[in-house]
Amino acid sequence: MSTGSGCSAKAHIANHYIHASIGGALKQGYSADELLDAAGIPRKWLNKPEHCITEQQLSQLIKAVWRKTRDEFMGLAHRRCKNGVFALMAEMAQQADTLGGMLKQSARFYNAVYEGMDIGPVDFDQTNKLYPASSQLFYRLQLNDQSQDQDHLLQEFLLLMWQRFACWLTGQQIPFANTHFNYPEPEHVSEYHVMFTGELCFNQTVCGFSLHPRFLQLPIIRTHSELTGFLKESPAYILHRPDQDDRLHTRIRCILQQFDFDQMPDLETISQQLHLTPRTLRRKLKDEGYTLRSIKEGLRKDYAIKLLIAGQLNVAEISTRTGFSESAAFCRAFKRWTGQSPSDWRNE
Repeated sequence: MSTGSGCSAKAHIANHYIHASIGGALKQGYSADELLDAAGIPRKWLNKPEHCITEQQLSQLIKAVWRKTRDEFMGLAHRRCKNGVFALMAEMAQQADTLGGMLKQSARFYNAVYEGMDIGPVDFDQTNKLYPASSQLFYRLQLNDQSQDQDHLLQEFLLLMWQRFACWLTGQQIPFANTHFNYPEPEHVSEYHVMFTGELCFNQTVCGFSLHPRFLQLPIIRTHSELTGFLKESPAYILHRPDQDDRLHTRIRCILQQFDFDQMPDLETISQQLHLTPRTLRRKLKDEGYTLRSIKEGLRKDYAIKLLIAGQLNVAEISTRTGFSESAAFCRAFKRWTGQSPSDWRNE
């Protein structure tokens, strides 16, 4: 994810988000015209579905609402959340060594300073319908009282914010298996398909998202100065939509990353999920310069390097977590990947 604001100049965000963003401020008596002017959005565009807005305009609109209401939750929650609370949490969570530590820290922080939000990790989710053979960690994140958030803007923004912040802190796109919403599928559901990765699950008992537990070991790589820039540009980073990569090997990587390394599905299983014959899948992968084996090896290599960077585990532990039955086999594979042993690579 880019370290710049990355806001697209293309007007591709649904008009729905104009009224949804200012709804709480309007209830408090603030002027719609003043808020729209601050974001560079023509006043006559309000409630005009044919007029989409840019990421920059939505970012500026949210900033204007934050300033007017002095509320990071934009008047859409039962209780006000003072401006600066997320920044304080981010500064504390950024000091964690790993993504798992960051998620725990953020839950601990909000549970201590803000009543009205239910947040925290849940035990492994064995009810995953999309990946029934995998164990997912579910992270619940929802407003306890959503009566003020009738358009669900704040709820979806919270989920998106935690997912995008996690990706930014670790410097990679994390393949979240699914995102749960405790409300029916909204009319603007097409926007959700662009914002969130993985399966969208509506009418659930709790809001949150799932990811494979191994991503909890990803190291936090962002520095304090980078975090300062992130917060200064916020919410631009959160709203920016990464380019969609629909290449076949990328889609297969996303599927494989929902499984333990020693339980990754074979070609036939993936072919069935993608509605392709094994022969066609093998041919299409070859056209892109990949094989299923090379993709699996690439995932192991990338994860092993991340763990070596984190520096919290020894070589034997990394060997186990990357799906090798013995350290010697892992060391041979790592030398084949990089030309060095794991210990030499880490020392450099």
